[in-house]
Amino acid sequence: MSTTKPLLRQAPYLRRYARALTGSQSEGDGHVQATFQALLDGEITLDRDMPVRLSLFRAFHRTWRKALNGHSIDAPRRRLVADARLQKMTPEHRTALLLVLMEGFTVEEAAFVLGVHEDEAQRRFDAAQRAMEEQLATDVLIIEDEPIIALDLERLVGEMGHRVVGVAQTHSEAVRLAKGEAPGLVLADVRLADGSSGIEAVSDILKSYDVPVVFITAFPERLLTGERPEPAFLVTKPFKADAVKALIGQALFFHQPRPHLQVI
Repeated sequence: MSTTKPLLRQAPYLRRYARALTGSQSEGDGHVQATFQALLDGEITLDRDMPVRLSLFRAFHRTWRKALNGHSIDAPRRRLVADARLQKMTPEHRTALLLVLMEGFTVEEAAFVLGVHEDEAQRRFDAAQRAMEEQLATDVLIIEDEPIIALDLERLVGEMGHRVVGVAQTHSEAVRLAKGEAPGLVLADVRLADGSSGIEAVSDILKSYDVPVVFITAFPERLLTGERPEPAFLVTKPFKADAVKALIGQALFFHQPRPHLQVI
């Protein structure tokens, strides 16, 4: 079919969105896979009069909403944790927030994806923003080797009411700061100044500390291949301030504490 290549080009970004929406790599990828399977089986079709990206995201929402209404695996358990964090941000509210802030759709385009009137999409977006702004503040560790970007991130998290406890430029510095500060959130670049991986630095931090993470990269498609464990929350460089704020809200929203983890 003529839309095969455009669909494949959009797949990594749909996976990123699905993971941010569900808070889970496996569940998000599962919904994306179900969407493509439904398209192959002819259960749903793309709107040929609309751009492929818009039509694909709309198709995804049909399969995701069906699974949500049917209580997909692990959804009830995670929703209880999320409710304790941000009681006002419902799944439908989060969709509007992420579609506009993270994926760059207009409110009108988000309404098309969601299958609602533009006024309703705007209402959901506004409600989600209010809920995100009302969340409890936390301490943030930034792992970023570009000073200007690090300063920008510091400003963004400060605007959200969070406190930056340190900025690390290398793997070893990130682990050291995490050990000393025990942050409540980590923002991590993927490639660091010493040639090491921000993903590896975070992996070492998570061995001892239970903390949500948002990764930042200029090449999201390289991380969303399905070939290895991948981040659930991923923002693309150059990033938009609102997109970073939305992902921070989602990461905190879905974080499930691990009571058995002992900090060393």
